[in-house]
Parts: sequence; C-alpha cells; structure tokens
Amino acid sequence: MQKRTFYCTSLLFVAALLVCSCVRKNENTVATAPPHLEQRGGVTQLIVQGKPWLALGCELGNSTSSSREYMKDVWPKLKESGVNTVLAVVSWEQTEPLEGLFDFTVVDGLLADARKNDMKLALLWFGSWKNGITSYTPTWVKRDTERFPLAQTPEGKPLPILTTLGDATCQADAKAFAAMMRHLKEVDARQQTVVMIQMENEVGLHGHPRDYCPLAEEAYRSAVPQQLIDWLTAHKETLLPETRAAWEANGCRTEGSWEEVFGPEDRAAEVFMAWHYASYMDRITEAGKQEYDLPTFVNAWIVQPEDTRPGNYPSGGPQAQNHDIWRAAAPHIDILSPDIYLNDFPEILALYARSANPVFIPESRSGQNGAANAAYAIGAMGAIGYSPFGFERNCDADANATFCQFYKKAGCVADTILAAQAEGRIAAAWLKGSEPMRVKDTIALGDVHIVCELISSGMRNGGAPQLTGGTYNPDAMGYVIAIQQADGYLFLGSNARVTFLPASGEGIVGLAKVTEGDYDKRGRWHEGRWLNGDEIQLRYDLLYAVEEGFSGQGLNFGRPEPQFLKAELFCY
Repeated sequence: MQKRTFYCTSLLFVAALLVCSCVRKNENTVATAPPHLEQRGGVTQLIVQGKPWLALGCELGNSTSSSREYMKDVWPKLKESGVNTVLAVVSWEQTEPLEGLFDFTVVDGLLADARKNDMKLALLWFGSWKNGITSYTPTWVKRDTERFPLAQTPEGKPLPILTTLGDATCQADAKAFAAMMRHLKEVDARQQTVVMIQMENEVGLHGHPRDYCPLAEEAYRSAVPQQLIDWLTAHKETLLPETRAAWEANGCRTEGSWEEVFGPEDRAAEVFMAWHYASYMDRITEAGKQEYDLPTFVNAWIVQPEDTRPGNYPSGGPQAQNHDIWRAAAPHIDILSPDIYLNDFPEILALYARSANPVFIPESRSGQNGAANAAYAIGAMGAIGYSPFGFERNCDADANATFCQFYKKAGCVADTILAAQAEGRIAAAWLKGSEPMRVKDTIALGDVHIVCELISSGMRNGGAPQLTGGTYNPDAMGYVIAIQQADGYLFLGSNARVTFLPASGEGIVGLAKVTEGDYDKRGRWHEGRWLNGDEIQLRYDLLYAVEEGFSGQGLNFGRPEPQFLKAELFCY
C-alpha cells in the first residue's frame, strides 16, 4: 500500500514538473507580435514588443560587423553617442561558406552584444549584390558562373554582377536568407533584438540601362508580364508621374514587349531592370518572411546630378522613379528607402515619401548636417528613423558632438515624438545658409504659424543690432522640431530663431511663458530658467515688427548645440 502511495505521489510530482515546464515554456514564448510596421494616424511606425520604436541608428562600415573582436571597442562608443539601433551587415559568404552548411556565428555575436548594450539591430543581408556589384557571395557561387550566370554588356562581356535572370542564383540566395531568418526566430523572437532587415544593398545594373546576357535578351524581347500590366491598370489613377509618362507615351498598352509598352528609349530598359531586380528580391524576401516575418526595406543609390541615363546610377534599383514597378513586383518588401548624401535633403526625401511609402533613411550624413537631416525626417516626415553611414569610425570626433547631442535628446523624448507623429502634433524646419530658399521656413502647427530662421548677423532698420534677418553663414545649418502639447509647445532647436504668427492672420502672438530645461533618460522634464527680457526679445524695431504681424519676441536657439525650450503663447 505504501509502495502504491509512493507511486501516486511520484506521478503527482512528475505532473507538477510538467506543469512547471509548460509554464516555463510559455514564459519563453512570444507574448506580443514580432516587430512590424503599423499605420498610426498619418504615419507608419515601427512597433517593437508592442510599442512604437524610434530608430536613432548607425550603419556600420561594410566590414565592421564581420568580426566580433573588432566590434568590442565599437559598442561602448555607439552607446555613448546616443545610438539605439545598429545597422549591421550579415553576409551570404559568412553565413553559408560551404553550400548547405550554415554558420550563424556573426549573427549570434551581434545579438549577444546588442543585448548587452541595450540596443536594437537592423540586419543588412548582403547576398547577391552590394552597391549593385556581386562581392559578398560565397566562393562556391563566385566560381560557378554557368550555374550562377553574370550580367553582360551589349558586346557579350561578363560584368562582376549576377544577372537577375539566374533562377538557380535566386533560389540559393533565398535558401541562405531563409535559414538565417529561421535561426533568428529561434533565438530572438522573444527578445526582439532584430527589428528590421535590409534586403541586399543599392541594387541595380552599372554601365548600361539593361542587362544583355542571353537570358535577359530573351526576356526583353518577350511580352511584359501580365502581373505588371494588371497592376498598372488597377492603379492607373494614382501612378507616379514617371510611370504614367512612360506608359502613356505608347498609349497605355496592355500587351506587347517592353519597348512596345514603354517605348524604345532608356526608360523601357530601366523599367525592365526594375521589374527583374524587384521580382528576384521579392522571392528572397518571401522565403525569409515565411520563416520569420520581420519588416524589410531596400535602399537606393539615388540619381546624382551628373547622371544622364540609367547605368550611370544602378539601373533598375529602387530609385524614386521606379517605385511603382517595385510595388508591383515586390509586395513583400515594406519600405523603399533612399541613401541621401546630396545637399537638398528635404526635396529628395519628399520623392521617397510619395504614395504613402514609409520613411526610413538607412544611409546619410552625420555632423551638424546629419542632425538637421534627422530632425527634419523625424519631425516633418514622420520617419521611422535615421542612420548615418560608418558612424562608428568618428562618432566621438568633435565634428559629431552636436549630432550625438541631438540623438541623446531625441532618445529621451522618443515616446513624446512618436505620440506626436501619430497624432499629427509635430512639425520641423530644416535650415541651410548656402541655400537662399532654405534660410527660413514657416511651419503650421495648431493655430499658429511658426517662423524658423537660421541664425544670422542681422541689423535692424536704423542700424542697431538685430537678431533676425541679415547675413547668413553659408556653412551654417540649423533645425527646429516643434511639438504641440496641452499647455503650449515643446521645441528642440539648433542654430535657429523662432517667431510666431497667428494662423488666422488676425492679431499678434505673444509669449506668455518660456522655460528652458531638459529631459532625463526616463523622459521626465526638469525645468530650468524662466526666460524673459534679453533672452526672448529678438527685435527692438517694434513698429516695423508689428506692421509685419510680429510681437518682436521669440525663441533663440543661438548655438549649434541642441536645446529644449517650452513656450506658452497668447494672442492680442
């Protein structure tokens, strides 16, 4: 009897262990959806562990993440600089050094070290192409050009670029990528360290508008795929101007070869390449998402001022003029992102925000220029995030001090920024001394117009010193982020002065209360001085100011170092 009792007790003990095991297993399961994109108000936001995430990023140099030992000294510098999201390369050649043999050492090292430093990761999958060139493929791919064919010139010379028509290549790339995504789900679904994936890098064909290998020649002479024709037809009323112009030039034909539908010029060749790059990459993306459905983006080597035709820039890449073609061919790719190193950041970014394309900038500048870019992208365009390229190389340099200060301050108010994005309570100005049309910007927010002006050496009427108008340093850059709050406005500004006009055009806007202060890492406001007198009196030519609709008072962000100010307004 005692033996039987012991047996029953043992069963109860085993059952209890099973229950505990199940509870422990449930604790390790994902309680929330994986990182994903979500429409909130008028913007698309990145949701991580159930909350919006503002990616204050850094894209590492191409080879930096290939060695965990090399990265040891990089992590603390990035953490100190205010970076919260690291864009790091994971290459096909390191992931699958021998066909069918997968090695996730690089991925696991990045995960461990990112978690240790309380950062998120966006992994850049360098597979078939990097900057349009094939260099990150495994040796067994490089050596077998019969199985993995290359693009060719019109004369039949092979280029160091895999053709988009290589079915075996696409399958092999997709297999390796899917294996990595499967591994990520196994080791990171709960922690959600990896929040996004970049597919390849700046793809497109160099040298010529299109590929001339035998596979491409046959495809170019064939009919335009019905999938593309159907998409164009279904979206005819909302096509981008570049797509509409190419299609309408030949009468919006719904059948025929590429030249018959899009014309005999370079544009048809570029559309052809865009279709095949996007289709190829969508197959890889779909294979990965079947394993672990993370947000994916591609990045564009954008058209440069000196470029005269496709092939001067990588033809067929996700440049702004090709977005309709990419959307038709690659529904599994979520964001078509620009790499922006050119001067007029706002104008270029606007091209990449058309047709509700989510805004994310994976490569751009750092320094004061980069701070202005990031502020504008986040404040004016509802960006998911911003990332200077190769930032780890000089993030602790004096030239990047104001950039790091901006990242740190933006990081402290990330929740406030994200809520304001979703609710339409945020705006921003981008100011540049060398651009006459960019030394001032007026943004509308609430019931006021906020006039932002680059700092200058000004003289008022009559010759007395003045803090608005005058001569602008061509090298100076400034920015202002404005957030409407229940009791007034919160500003984060640099190298700028701010004045106010009533949106109705009636009356004058005055400053009821202005305070400086700062936020701690928990997002709590610590008030400093109450500003008045010389600190907010920007003009003393009051008769002229009043005639122009201004009070003469305003906010002075008179140095490159970013600063928070809060302002309560009144109208008289």
